[in-house]
Amino acid sequence: MERDHITNDDEGKAVVDSHGEKVGMITEVKSGTAYVDADPGLTDTIRSKLGWGDADQDDYPLEKNRVHTVTDDEVRLKDEF
Repeated sequence: MERDHITNDDEGKAVVDSHGEKVGMITEVKSGTAYVDADPGLTDTIRSKLGWGDADQDDYPLEKNRVHTVTDDEVRLKDEF
């Protein structure tokens, strides 16, 4: 099932560009905003998948208008303008 918005359940998902290239991972969703780690390590990946994620100063907020689709496995971004 695809959708175009982020929820708390999306923590730990890969973020991919419009060509399917992985660009990061959602580490935390806070107040409807997803935070993306562009270079997650194994520990970050495991913590996020367990729901223990916590955004830090190296994570970037993902603007809602950049999300194309959210699937069970990934968050796909729109083409850049």
